[in-house]
Amino acid sequence: MTITRRFALRGSAAAAALMTCGGSIALAADKTYRIGITLPLTGADAEAAHLILNGALLAIKLANASGELKGITLEPMVLNNATATAGQYDPAQAATNARKLVGDKTVLANVGPEMSGSGKAMAPILSMGMLATITPSSTAPDITAPQYAGEFDPGGKPIYFRTVTTDAYQGPNMANFYAEVLKVPSVYVLDDSGAYGVGLADAFEARAKAKGIKLLGRDRLDPKSADYSAVLTKIKATSTASLYYGGTMQAGVKLVKQSYQIVPSIIKGGGDGILSPEMMTAAGFPAAQGWYATNASPHVVDDPNLASWVSLYAKTYNMQPDDYAITSYDAALVAIAGIKSVLKSGKPLTSANVRNAIQTVHVNGLQGPISFDKYGDLITRVVAVFQFKQDKNAPLADLNKQTHYIGVAPQS
Repeated sequence: MTITRRFALRGSAAAAALMTCGGSIALAADKTYRIGITLPLTGADAEAAHLILNGALLAIKLANASGELKGITLEPMVLNNATATAGQYDPAQAATNARKLVGDKTVLANVGPEMSGSGKAMAPILSMGMLATITPSSTAPDITAPQYAGEFDPGGKPIYFRTVTTDAYQGPNMANFYAEVLKVPSVYVLDDSGAYGVGLADAFEARAKAKGIKLLGRDRLDPKSADYSAVLTKIKATSTASLYYGGTMQAGVKLVKQSYQIVPSIIKGGGDGILSPEMMTAAGFPAAQGWYATNASPHVVDDPNLASWVSLYAKTYNMQPDDYAITSYDAALVAIAGIKSVLKSGKPLTSANVRNAIQTVHVNGLQGPISFDKYGDLITRVVAVFQFKQDKNAPLADLNKQTHYIGVAPQS
């Protein structure tokens, strides 16, 4: 099944229908089916999660408006993977949500999760229910690695698909950037103890050593701790040239603020877990100034060819999209392509049949061609690098204005 870029953009007719209805599409249909959307919509990463949420919602709304799913209306089933107790994503809640998705036979696919810690909890449940999930931002490679199939894919067929690359490339490519572009002689590595953060930091560390960067230490942060001054003071004593952090914003906000006080002049960077509005709205400038961060996808939100889509997103949701809003839109397009393929085949419209179709779809999404290897990973492996630079004339939460795009990270 191939969806073209023209289909991805949907055209003016569908967009007009969406705006006329105020973003709410209600079409006569024989049957309503659901696409799940599972994200940490409260807590430390909520702002980034809502950018992702809106990307998926827009794709679903435009699919309904286009009328191309004849006899079918798609309905989003939005579930929060975060809890107040965790203060961010909560793997236990993610598992509960996975069971809800599998238990609803009208759910044909899922978009999400945002975090790999949630993904590790959800994948075995979704696998046994043969329900595909397409993540726009979860990057831990072991979820789709064949050596862990018994743990994360007990159902026997890949159900975890990605519209981003994995930390097997994000971490090493950023280490290449540290070595080849920033030319740092030494680094101190931190992680936030989560599945995503540890895996990303491990991958960065291994490549940094191979590139000749001297590792001066490695520590793990408790994301619920309020004070990281002890570890930052230890880092200062090493006279390291740089710091790398693998993790999300719960620990990241405090790390950014406190590192500005204790080690203000060293080079600092991290992965896509910190390429988030919370860097500006919670950590703030000047603390965030100069930090580097990666995106596990191409940087296309500024592509002139996507200007009409960006404008539609901004008008619909009153916020500017980021690149992961685009990978989320594309993730929903993948789910829709799978559904269309099953409808065309005449097979029963079940989650298992949609999963089978998704395995072989080819979608020309907003970010470019999307297809998957036999494990569910995206074929393309682009990692983009950004640096936080304050624009006092732009809203703090606008990632596009408060970051400077450096370019594609050197590939290993």
